[in-house]
Amino acid sequence: MLDQISLEIPRGTIYGLVGHSGAGKSTLLRTINGLEGFDEGELWVDGVDLQSLQGDALRVFRKNIGMIFQHFSLMARQNVFENVALPLRCWKYPEAEIQKRVFNLLSLVGLESKSDSYPSALSGGQKQRVAIARALTLEPQILLSDEATSALDPSTTQSILDLLQTINQELGVTVVLVTHEMEVVKKLCHHAAFLEGGKLLRSGNIEELFLQPDPKMRHFLGESEVLPKEGVNIRLYFPKEVAQNPIITQMARQLSLDFSIVWGKLERFGEDVLGSLVINIPEARQEEAERFLESSGVRWEVL
Repeated sequence: MLDQISLEIPRGTIYGLVGHSGAGKSTLLRTINGLEGFDEGELWVDGVDLQSLQGDALRVFRKNIGMIFQHFSLMARQNVFENVALPLRCWKYPEAEIQKRVFNLLSLVGLESKSDSYPSALSGGQKQRVAIARALTLEPQILLSDEATSALDPSTTQSILDLLQTINQELGVTVVLVTHEMEVVKKLCHHAAFLEGGKLLRSGNIEELFLQPDPKMRHFLGESEVLPKEGVNIRLYFPKEVAQNPIITQMARQLSLDFSIVWGKLERFGEDVLGSLVINIPEARQEEAERFLESSGVRWEVL
């Protein structure tokens, strides 16, 4: 059950719906194409109020939204070409258009040579590529992905993530993906919403969510801290603009300040490297350390 969910998915982005099993993320995903209804509230997709759509109007609306699933949902008795062509045949496209569009999509997903193969002869990654090609046949502006990589091995997962990124960048398709894997979110998503028990914990830009998590987010991510009881503990956040700068050594040198590093990490988010660090300094030096940090470009907070 979803409760008090309020968020906005920017057009042309890759947006993650993240949570543990039972959080409501798949249910929320399926509301976007009308597969799940809701009792109260509003849902607008590309300026269309979903609650106002019924019958043929809803069917036409769904043409603009492709969907891929964890277990591929391919037709076992049809070859790759026919699986991809299925939505086009349902909408009675001309055969010449079907031929052209299917082969273009098989080229996009790297399966030109597999058009006559059947699903039983394909690897998991190849099956998912067929499913992605099928989801794109009607030229949707939105692609929904429900745990599309969770049944795949790590190297295959990376290739599917690369493909989704290519689709987003080259075709301008908005990608909304459900996942419980933090690494998928960090590598691929521009924005994300974290759900727990059908409620929204937090949503927004990936950099903000991971670099400055609030207490609920920390609990969700399983992060815990053991901090020194003496002195002052300061958490530093390094946005991409300053992540590679030697700010800590500069502070130590300029202030002649000795401090302890409690913990720290650098992580890759897409093409950017972001970092966070907790240091412990003598209480008597807190004020001058804070003045230095104010001018450094890092974000910080006293714990």
